Amino acid sequence: MRGKIGLVIGLGVGYVLGTRAGRARYEQIKKQAEKVWELDPVQAQVGKVKDFAQTSAMAVPRVAWAGLVKVVQTVSETKGTAGDKVDAATREAADAADDVKKAAG
Repeated sequence: MRGKIGLVIGLGVGYVLGTRAGRARYEQIKKQAEKVWELDPVQAQVGKVKDFAQTSAMAVPRVAWAGLVKVVQTVSETKGTAGDKVDAATREAADAADDVKKAAG
């Protein structure tokens, strides 16, 4: 029991001392990261990424959704056996995948 109490006290003291030193180091790292983030070359790249996200990247979800809608419509409109429906859905899904690849490129 005595050893357990000593262990708990030791862990507590280590935690307190470690968090004080750790917080100071964290603040140093944070300041350096903020300096790098504010550099002009970094901000130029951030602007490029934002522009890309607003244009090209937004096209991918729309194309993927349109492809999904086409697959569902194909399955619901196809007459015949379940195998026929699967074959039609597979063909339509392949076409939709090609459309998504084109949009991503």
